[in-house]
Amino acid sequence: MNRNIGFGGSLFLIAVGAILAFAVSVEAEGFNLNTIGIILMVVGVLGAILTLVAMNTTKKEQHTEYVKKDLDIDSRDH
Repeated sequence: MNRNIGFGGSLFLIAVGAILAFAVSVEAEGFNLNTIGIILMVVGVLGAILTLVAMNTTKKEQHTEYVKKDLDIDSRDH
């Protein structure tokens, strides 16, 4: 999974949830858009936290290999 997409998706959920929770005032029978907005914001925050934790726990190892080359031309037999 691409972690950038995970973080971007979390921000999208937070934004949509905030719009539904604070900017929409539609009354519907059976469900409440404000509650759905809060749920989306909570899921977005949890997703962002999990993505950041996954990014910080990934080991970034660097391997350096040294190669010694013999370039002494005078010591070779022709």
